[in-house]
Amino acid sequence: MTTLPDFRLETHFSKWEFKARYHMTASDAESISLRELLAMATPEDREGFEGMSLGYTETYGAPDLREVIATTYQQRQSDEILCFAGASEGIFAANHVLLDKDSHAIVVTPNYQSHETLPQAICAATGVPLDPDDNWSLDIDRVAAAIKPNTKLVTINFPHNPTGTILPLARYQALIELCRKHGIYILHDEIFNGLGPSDAEHLPFISDVYERGLSLNVMSKSFGLPGLRIGWIACADKAVLSKMERLKHYLSICNSGPSERLTLIALKNRAKLLARNCAIVDENLPKWDAFFARHNKLFDWQRPDGACMAFPRYKGADGVENFAQNLVEQSGVLFLPGSIYRSELSPTPQDRFRLGFGRKGLDEGLVALEAHLAQ
Repeated sequence: MTTLPDFRLETHFSKWEFKARYHMTASDAESISLRELLAMATPEDREGFEGMSLGYTETYGAPDLREVIATTYQQRQSDEILCFAGASEGIFAANHVLLDKDSHAIVVTPNYQSHETLPQAICAATGVPLDPDDNWSLDIDRVAAAIKPNTKLVTINFPHNPTGTILPLARYQALIELCRKHGIYILHDEIFNGLGPSDAEHLPFISDVYERGLSLNVMSKSFGLPGLRIGWIACADKAVLSKMERLKHYLSICNSGPSERLTLIALKNRAKLLARNCAIVDENLPKWDAFFARHNKLFDWQRPDGACMAFPRYKGADGVENFAQNLVEQSGVLFLPGSIYRSELSPTPQDRFRLGFGRKGLDEGLVALEAHLAQ
């Protein structure tokens, strides 16, 4: 296996995430405390957490947790769920099970880096760029043109990181039919499904509508509970799940037992958590609308469809890299510059930056940002 490159986003965050005064680029929803989460539990589920044994758990995930996860899907059952220690482990496992050195993969760009670098480390890969002039949508004809006889996997991510775009349903269905025709798996990173403006229309989960679809989800983003480190893949193909489970023996072996108990409580209250987090987006997004209306000579703004992030263009003469660096060093405001999302497979815009609006406290950050621009 090829040595993996430096993970640009995580390296940037390791330097600034807990140092910057105003984290204005977060892709997760506002979290809650352990006390708040336990207050949502039934007496039985609270006792299940407080009285549990701190031993190993099942590699697939606790059976009752998988039963609850399965209720988030229309078609999947608990034995079609495999839990992971976060989404990244699931991404790693899926790529290493579905691909080998003779395979070919297709990924959309820009994207979360591991969706590109992991396939590249295993086999040949082709990037299909999303079109910023078409609301960052995916050209299905370009995907079709990229397919080779050995294409095994197409990886997508909607709502999209970093743009917040949701693929139109007709294009989603066209992509599924294209992959079905060629027998290609689709790994859909759905970790932002359900999060965004409260009137957002989210896509159906890929594992519910495609027999070779892998639905990747996690507690970190839409639910705002990254500290639990629990993710999963849902898939109708049990043979693929079994292979990933065996690979997991080399990775985490099993998940944290306390985190599984807490995840079960959270998912039983998922409607309440999602409503709360979407309400924060509803409150924050108009503030960004107003900000960019005031500064339209310096920025181009595309309102996202879902999730809690966007990818506006910076038009200043100093360039977005200098802008983002000076902003965090001088005023403590953290954004992700476009270089974080550069691709080795296709051109990606380098004049953009990622901002977030899923957390509370946006007003203080906006004041600091306005003050910086006024200097």
